[in-house]
Amino acid sequence: METSRDWGIEWFESLKWLLIAFSITAVAFTIVVALLLSLTRWGRQFWSVSGNFFRGPVGLRTIALVAVLLFMTLLSVRMTVLFSYWSVDMFDSFQLGGSALAAGDSAQVELAKDAFWASMYLFMVLAAIHVVRALVDYFIQQSFDIRWRLWLTDSVTTDWLNDRAYYRARFIDNTIDNPDQRVESDITQFVQQSRVLSMGAVEAVASIISFTKILWDLSGPLNVFGVEIPRAMMVLVLVYVLVTTVIAFWIGRPLIRINFLYERATANFRYALVRLRDAAENVAFYQGEGVERRGLLGRFAEVIRVYWRLVLQTLKFQGWNLSVGQTAIFFPYLVQGPRLFTGAVTLGGLQQTARAFGAVHDSLSFFREAYDDFAGYRASLIRLDGLLVAGKDSRDLPKIAVVELDDAVQLDNVDVRKPDGELLIDDLNLRLNPGDALVVKGASGSGKTTLLRALAEMWPYTGGQLGRPVGNNTLFLSQIPYLPLGDLRTAAEYPGKPEDITDDQLREVLGKVHLGHLVDRLDEEADWAKILSPGEQQRLAFGRILLIKPKVVFMDEATSAVDEGLEYSLYKLVRTELPETMVVSVAHRSTVDQHHTQKLELQGGGPWTLAPVTADA
Repeated sequence: METSRDWGIEWFESLKWLLIAFSITAVAFTIVVALLLSLTRWGRQFWSVSGNFFRGPVGLRTIALVAVLLFMTLLSVRMTVLFSYWSVDMFDSFQLGGSALAAGDSAQVELAKDAFWASMYLFMVLAAIHVVRALVDYFIQQSFDIRWRLWLTDSVTTDWLNDRAYYRARFIDNTIDNPDQRVESDITQFVQQSRVLSMGAVEAVASIISFTKILWDLSGPLNVFGVEIPRAMMVLVLVYVLVTTVIAFWIGRPLIRINFLYERATANFRYALVRLRDAAENVAFYQGEGVERRGLLGRFAEVIRVYWRLVLQTLKFQGWNLSVGQTAIFFPYLVQGPRLFTGAVTLGGLQQTARAFGAVHDSLSFFREAYDDFAGYRASLIRLDGLLVAGKDSRDLPKIAVVELDDAVQLDNVDVRKPDGELLIDDLNLRLNPGDALVVKGASGSGKTTLLRALAEMWPYTGGQLGRPVGNNTLFLSQIPYLPLGDLRTAAEYPGKPEDITDDQLREVLGKVHLGHLVDRLDEEADWAKILSPGEQQRLAFGRILLIKPKVVFMDEATSAVDEGLEYSLYKLVRTELPETMVVSVAHRSTVDQHHTQKLELQGGGPWTLAPVTADA
């Protein structure tokens, strides 16, 4: 029995097809991607988010991996084509055997049996190649995804932290929600869907081209109301998919917006849960469980409300796709069935027609059926691009001009305003030299803490110039010290580097700031902000001063949680051990004044006074 292919040289023919198809596909893929990047908004957003992943030294390996993915995608298409020809040989052997049995021709029966077993051996070879191809393809896909996720997470996180964008983004016009979700969840979905959708589109186009010839050769005429349609299968599949795709896009278009809203609602609910966990002690003291429950359930109700919108829109979209997909199965048998009974097509040909029609239909339908995935992809892309835009906008906000002074702190014409433009501090000028200490006083709302934010380059509503030592030579301490996750050593030395400080130094300093009971817990990993009392945390912050030895330290109510005796001891410790360190303290207590040489009194609305601290202060 004659086979549908010359399987003895098929490996050579397939290799030649792959090389030609890969060359054409690589060029076409590059052109299409370039057009999408330049002509579509989401293409420009994609390039903004990940353009550097495809450029420079890292880009060479990225492009090489994309080329491998393209090749493996084309190999998958070729394997599908070969399986369709294999099915022709197997089903033709059934037809030959059935006819031979009916005619009592034993020689033809044996020939059919040989053809059947040959098709079985061929299937085992094709199946083995297909399995190896699928496993290798999966490994390459995941390697590509992991590499991209590592790069993009590093890039987005770095951008988010750069120039304090994570803090200053709250002052831009279009603030963003849940940056944590954008860094974690949206990056994962963006990377995976970028690969799945792009390689899916390539596979769809390659399948259309590969199976169109098969379908064209097998397709016969169809008589509809007395009108004969030549090559009916090709005409039918093209018209059918075009009409159904246009309708599907119309149904699925709202999914992009709904997916965006759903991601935001779920992120808000998750953030509320995390916030409750972090504030558990305060909530318990207030017995605020009822308020928290109402707030959580209210946010979850929004999640469900948006989810129902997503469910109903997806129901319409998937319902349409399932309906047209099931209907498409009917057409090849409707057209080719009568031709089988007239001998115009063999049983194998009928089966291959169904496969080819299904492949062309599914490939043409890829863009319709992937629309809901694209909707989710667009939502993630919008959120990632929004995070980068917010970072850029925050860095474009004004901030105090900083110049490096090795051994002094100097403020020249510094003014500080509220967001609404109301003046807090006007034209502030002062200079501190090594050993000087300045205490900042004033009524609540006069701008004391805001001044420190401005000097830390966090507050955008400011002007003037600040001269100070750079890097870790300047240390800012907030009222509630920040304790990072990790062991106690990391918390105590923050923001310094653990390798720069020995354990003996750390134990000695902990003893000096009255935290000797912690010296044996340096390697203990815990949420230390929940374990240490506010007073212990402030003592730990003073320990950081002794460990880092900055040239200037700015402190905002740094002793508000300790008693006056400990306050005296801590300030005395700093002034004794680091006599050249310049100290700037914001404080309400008058007992803090004695540790400083000058007092800056903020009067609110702009005026201020600067005077020496008197001995009886």
